[in-house]
Amino acid sequence: MEWLSSPEAWIGLVTLTVLEIVLGIDNIVFISILAAKLPQNQQTRARQVGLSMAMLTRIALLFSIAWIISLTEPLFQVLRQDISARDLILIGGGLFLLAKSTREIHDKLEGAEGHASARIPPSFASVIFQILLLDMVFSLDSVITAVGMVNQLPIMIAAVVIAVGIMLLMAGAISDFVNRHPTVKMLALSFLLLIGATLIIEGLHQHIPRGYIYFAMGFSVFVEMLNLRLRTPKSAEPVKLHEPYTEEKTEKATTNQ
Repeated sequence: MEWLSSPEAWIGLVTLTVLEIVLGIDNIVFISILAAKLPQNQQTRARQVGLSMAMLTRIALLFSIAWIISLTEPLFQVLRQDISARDLILIGGGLFLLAKSTREIHDKLEGAEGHASARIPPSFASVIFQILLLDMVFSLDSVITAVGMVNQLPIMIAAVVIAVGIMLLMAGAISDFVNRHPTVKMLALSFLLLIGATLIIEGLHQHIPRGYIYFAMGFSVFVEMLNLRLRTPKSAEPVKLHEPYTEEKTEKATTNQ
């Protein structure tokens, strides 16, 4: 528990928690769209169950990935560089984040609106099952991001639990804020690019002090907050990002059943 007295650990916890919340917006939106297919008296329960499963999935993945990353015994050499299971996880995770964030940025700027919306059977069990499947996908980038930002497993778990707790309480408000300010979502995706590159560099045994990463991210957030505050009501409307899941699409799919 030595991390409790480390200022850098607390900064990492706050930064990771905020990033987990922003990156979890898509998960909230998807869960909300699926839950909207259920009767009114089941929607709140579906959202709560969905986010709770997302938290448990992330924690389980954190434990497994943290264990794998602890394996530092060299497996083979590449150009006289020892490569261990930890290095493979870091490099693979970094490549995943680079590909994921690049694809997300492309889809939100140039992709088709609602292209990922699917037929949603209006039963509680089927909706929960689909939420569970999507939670597994969304959890990958969340967990790899956590591994890339901090070194202590307790901080990763605490950030996930706090983030999901806040999302449970403020799912609607958080989703509305990010949807009103698409630059916040794009900023979070750019952070994924930064963290992905950092993971690859770490996997190649080149250490980057976490303080540099926190400063770059903190400065970017500070500038973005200034932009949001200085933006006047008369300012031009921000660009509308394309969303892979839309209520219009799922409503049509349900009507056609």
